Amino acid sequence: MCRALLYLGEPVLLSHLLHEPDNSLIKQAYMPKMLHMLNLAGFGMKAWDLASYEPEVPFSYASTSLPIFDRNLKALSEKIRISCLLAHVRGVAYHTDVEITLPNTHPFCYTGFRLAFAHNGDLYRLNEMRNDLLAHISPQIAGLIRGTTDSELIYALLLSQLHNPRGFIYADEMKSAVEQTLRIIREVRARHDIDTSSSVNLFITDGERLAGVRFCFDFGCYRTTGPASVHEANLQYLSLWYTSGREFGCHDGEWKMVGGSDVASSIIVASEPLTRDTSRWLQVPEYGMLYADTRSGHPHVEIHYLDA
Repeated sequence: MCRALLYLGEPVLLSHLLHEPDNSLIKQAYMPKMLHMLNLAGFGMKAWDLASYEPEVPFSYASTSLPIFDRNLKALSEKIRISCLLAHVRGVAYHTDVEITLPNTHPFCYTGFRLAFAHNGDLYRLNEMRNDLLAHISPQIAGLIRGTTDSELIYALLLSQLHNPRGFIYADEMKSAVEQTLRIIREVRARHDIDTSSSVNLFITDGERLAGVRFCFDFGCYRTTGPASVHEANLQYLSLWYTSGREFGCHDGEWKMVGGSDVASSIIVASEPLTRDTSRWLQVPEYGMLYADTRSGHPHVEIHYLDA
C-alpha cells in the first residue's frame, strides 16, 4: 500500500509538507504510523505555483530511489512554494515480479490533460481483469498508458468517463465519473468471480480543485489458504484524513494548521495526518469522496457518499 497527500491553498514551502512535519510524507515512506508496509518503490509529485510560467502546468518530479536519500528533492523542496500539490510514495508487494520503474511511479498526468491522479490500494487479480478494463477505456486514452500498474488503468478509466477529460471538472461530474469507474471495476470483478478485498483510495487534482476518495471493494473478504495470504488491507479499511485552516507550519514548536474551517485558506488531504497532534484532523468517511475548491480565497469542502 502507498501513502499520498493533496494540498490546496495559500503558498507553502514544499519541505513543510514533504520533509519537516512530525509525520511528513517522506517519513511515511519508511516509518508509516497507520500501515505496516514500507513504501520504498519510488516518489513522485505534481506541484502548481500560481506565480510560475504557465501556472496551469505543474512542476513534475519522479524518482524510483528512496526519497529520504534524494538530495535533489530535498534541495528543490527548500526553495519552491506551491499552491497545490499531489505527492505519492509508492508501496508494493515484496516480490520479484513487481516492476519498479518511472512509468509506474505516481502521480499520473497525461500531456494535455488537466487531472493528476494517484492511488493507494490494490486491485486483486489485476491481470485477469486487464483486458476487460481496457475495453471501457477510450482508444485515444488507452494509447497513452505506459506502465503496468492497476493505478494507471484506473486513471485511464476515470478519464474515459468524463465528457471532456481535458477541461474543467466540477464536483457533480467528478462524483459521477468516480462512481462509474468503480461500477465498471465492480462489474469486471464479478465477471471473474473476484470477491477478495481491494482498496481504491484515490487522490485527484487539477491544481485548482481536488478530490480524495476512500473506497474498498468487498471489505473484510480475504483468502483463507493461510495467514500469509491475508493482506493488512483485507482487515483494515485504509485511512484517509483531512484538515483545513491557514498557515500550515511550525507554530510554537509544534507542526499544525492554525485557525479552523471558518477562517480556512488551505486544506490538506492525506493517507495519514502529517502532525503529531491529530485532533485537528478528520477522517474522510468510508465509501466517500471529499471534494474541495477555492472560492473567494477559501476552500469549499463537500463530502459525497458514493453510489457504486
